[in-house]
Amino acid sequence: MNDSYLTIEESILHKITRKKSRFIALLSAAASPDDVSEQLSKARKLYHDATHHCSAYRLLMDDALIEGSSDDGEPAGSAGMPMLHQLAGHDLCNVLAIVIRYYGGTNLGVGGLVRAYSDAVSEALEHVRIITQALLTHITIRFPVEVNSSVMSTLHRFPVQIEALMYEEPVRIECSLPPSQVNALRGALTEATGARVEMEVAL
Repeated sequence: MNDSYLTIEESILHKITRKKSRFIALLSAAASPDDVSEQLSKARKLYHDATHHCSAYRLLMDDALIEGSSDDGEPAGSAGMPMLHQLAGHDLCNVLAIVIRYYGGTNLGVGGLVRAYSDAVSEALEHVRIITQALLTHITIRFPVEVNSSVMSTLHRFPVQIEALMYEEPVRIECSLPPSQVNALRGALTEATGARVEMEVAL
């Protein structure tokens, strides 16, 4: 299980021209399929007079990779997939690529389209900073107050970010840690407290 992923630091717009057809590549962060749909809708409105609005995205959700692409009327496999291959080739996640095409009057052919859409995203990626983003899993821990010292000493052995601590009965701690550490922490808390801890992992 990965504890981090690569993504882009900021949005970018990059333009290229191929045989008088203009291609505008828009790269931006995306967190969910709804986010992708919303950004695509905005791009269609902003570039309402364009011939095509092709797209590709890679999203990391609940440790599952979700990929998608659209040729938006271009020949099958000539736009969305080449764009997706560029994102995958850089191992990027939570990124949306949209390429707007204004037809210039000359057909590019399938091979020419593949190169054009691929180049638009590839060149845009050359001008954007790629960063490593940490993944964190949110957990809630509940336990009787008499095992508080055992719980706290165990937590200090792990890369846990404590967000809230409520001394009630039972004591409740809201915290986050890398996904790869969740099972190890559960086992350590169970051993340290004689299985007197409840640990709930947010989905």
